[in-house]
Formats: sequence, structure tokens, C-alpha cells
Amino acid sequence: MKEIDKNNKSFEDIKHVDENGIEFWYARELQLVLNYKEWRKFENVINKAKESCTNSDISAFDHFVDIDKMVQIGSGAERKQKDYKLTRYACYLIAQNGDSRKKVIALAQTYFAVQTRKQEISEKEYTLLTEDEKRFYQRNLTKKGNYSLNQTAKKAGVKNFDKFHNSGYKGLYNGETADDIAKRKGLRYREDILDNMGSDELIANLFRISQTEQKLKKDNIQSEKEANKTHYNIGKNIREVIAKNGGTMPEDLPTPKKSLKQLEKENKKSLKKE
Repeated sequence: MKEIDKNNKSFEDIKHVDENGIEFWYARELQLVLNYKEWRKFENVINKAKESCTNSDISAFDHFVDIDKMVQIGSGAERKQKDYKLTRYACYLIAQNGDSRKKVIALAQTYFAVQTRKQEISEKEYTLLTEDEKRFYQRNLTKKGNYSLNQTAKKAGVKNFDKFHNSGYKGLYNGETADDIAKRKGLRYREDILDNMGSDELIANLFRISQTEQKLKKDNIQSEKEANKTHYNIGKNIREVIAKNGGTMPEDLPTPKKSLKQLEKENKKSLKKE
């Protein structure tokens, strides 16, 4: 168990989170944890994993992102080094295509399979979750949704993303911007409003996010002005549906006593004590 725990910790230690809250791993760092000494051999495994991804009718480009890093080679000189930004699913495929004789590969296969499964949940399982667990689950979906929406909005010509996202909030929250929502909730400067929402409020925002992305794609919107207008209208439409069904408006839903960041810190502290 010690060895498994040690390697699980290693996989988590090399995990990164981008500005949109999306987790990823660098291939060069994963190479070391999986005990591959030569990049050439490890890249062969990556290519097999990408092939597996494509064969499953999933875009490899979305899970294996080519990047170039500048690394020092001595005397202050630098050179480009090829690397990849990997999703959790990409790491899982790499582990599946790795050298099964390596014990750490078997551990990686188990680790990434279990962690990938944790991102999925059935309706029955969802009903058994506590409110805070539902919040964590919905927050994870909004992070992924916002990341995907940002990519689509960028293709539609959006450059000012603050204005774009505020357009959606204004529609859903009867004219309130993200800052207005934060002030109403009594949050500190730059504290994430989505981390301070209950599960129902997160679900309303997730619906706004997903519907806006679909609309941008379906209508092939190609201007920032139209993208902002679309986001506003989707938010407003969702608000009207809530009103028609006699639901509680998002601004009237209670703000949880603790943010998800606070709950995360408390969970980490309790795990350390255990």
C-alpha cells in the first residue's frame, strides 16, 4: 500500500491547473514518474495512445496538446524542447499503452482509470451525494464547460472574455455582472463566484454555458458583438424558463456558508491528520 500511495501522490504532485481551472499533466514530467529514461521511447508510447484516442472517435488534439518549452542547456544558453499538455484521459491512455512489465505502469493504469471514473457519475449516484459533494461535482462540470465555451467563443471572434462572460451573467441575473454577484454574496476581491454557489445555482449556470456554446456553433457566429448578444439572450431565456416554472431566481438562491476552496482546505487538513 505504501508504494501505491507513494506513486498516487507522485501523479497528483505533477498535476497542473490552468487559469480556467482545468487540470493537466506535462508529458516530460509524467515520463519521469513512469520510469522512462529516454524521451524517444516515451514518445512512441504517446503516439500509440494518440492512435487509441483517434480509433475511439475522440479528437486526440483535445487531449494531447503539442507545446515547445525553452530549457537551459548550460552557460545560460537555451533551446526548444518538445512536450505535451495531457488531459487525465490522455494519461490513462498512455498508461494503457505503456510497458506492462513496469510495476509503476500497472499502478498508473489503476490510478488514472479510477480518477477518470470519478469524473463521471450516474443519476442514482448523484442523488446520494451531500449538497457539498453535489457542489464539487457541478463545479467541476462548469470548469470544463467554461473551458470549452472559451475555445468556441475565441473562434467566434471574442477577445474581451470578461465582457463576454458578463453578458451571460447579465441575462441570467437580471442585469448583474460577475462583480455585482460577488458583492451581493459578500465575497472578497477576486474570490470565485462559482466556488460560492449552491448546486442548483451551479446547474443554472452550467445550462447557460452549454446552451451558449451550442448556439455559437449552430449559428456559426463570427463576431464578438453577436457572441456577446447570444450569451446574454441565452442567460435571459433560462431566466424566463425558471420564472415560468415558478422556480427560485438564481440571485435569490442562498450562498453556501463555505466556499469550495475552504472545503478543499479543510479536507486536506483532515486527510493529513488521518
